[in-house]
Amino acid sequence: MRKKRRTARGRARALGILAGVALDRVVADPRRGHPVALFGSAAARLERLLYAPSRPRGAVFTAAAVAPVTAAGALACARAGHGRAFAVTAAATWAVVGGAMLEREAEAMADALEAGDVAAARRRLPHLCGRDPSGLDADALARATVESVAENTSDAVVAPLVWGALLGPAGLLGYRAVNTLDAMVGHRSRRYERFGWAAARLDDVANWAPARLTALLAVAAAPVVGGDPRRAWRTCLRYGDRHPSPNAGPCESAFAGALGVRLGGRNVYGERVEERPRLGDGRPPEVGDIRRAVRLTRAVTTGAALLSAVAAGILAGSSTRRGKRG
Repeated sequence: MRKKRRTARGRARALGILAGVALDRVVADPRRGHPVALFGSAAARLERLLYAPSRPRGAVFTAAAVAPVTAAGALACARAGHGRAFAVTAAATWAVVGGAMLEREAEAMADALEAGDVAAARRRLPHLCGRDPSGLDADALARATVESVAENTSDAVVAPLVWGALLGPAGLLGYRAVNTLDAMVGHRSRRYERFGWAAARLDDVANWAPARLTALLAVAAAPVVGGDPRRAWRTCLRYGDRHPSPNAGPCESAFAGALGVRLGGRNVYGERVEERPRLGDGRPPEVGDIRRAVRLTRAVTTGAALLSAVAAGILAGSSTRRGKRG
């Protein structure tokens, strides 16, 4: 009986992940009251209560924000029937996976640039990344979009699915809480250099394996965009560790190799200017490469969803066998 319950729970988790990814494609995020936005508002209030320019205080803030969300995900499925486990997993997956929104924002950038409306594209860029768009021309906006799509394919899609396969709703919600905190306080600014250290490092750890899985999936999916998997793999190996982010590098270099483009260059973030290293041996990205990047991220999303569902079922079966031996 216990074996049947665990098998049913594993099947429910796997099907819930697939259903949540499907819902992300057909059910648009609400303009108000999205669970991630509500968490961000609560975290902002908590920050005002706990802020101090110190790493220990930032660690307390990070733990206080992440732990309740993770516990809520675990309790939602504890001792639940497989039908409820399916529903909770599907809802949590829909809430935290942002692949469809990422694709829509990138396609909106492509629409504006293909119409020659650089001003509109500049206004849309903050939906994708934090760099200053005011001095960017069409090709620079295309590069920013492709780079954002590559990095966020891991952050918004692959990473939550990996943690969902491992830990179910607790992993899905806990990961999104960590990633949201990193976006809020994980900046190298005067205010957050120390307070945001714990959130930034925890996000690095949580994304390490998913970023590399994203790179592998992008390499495998290179033919979808007319690319060569061998070239994409070589590009990833050669350039993946040159990016200042330990997790953005593999993703961006794999996308660069699959698309046959060269990423990197000068990025302006308000008053801060960063010279990013070159990633790839191809030509600079063009406007047409945005839609190719969208096709690539869609293929990676499909692969990640299938792998996560299979992993969820296998892990449930493994748990059953360990319990039987014990």
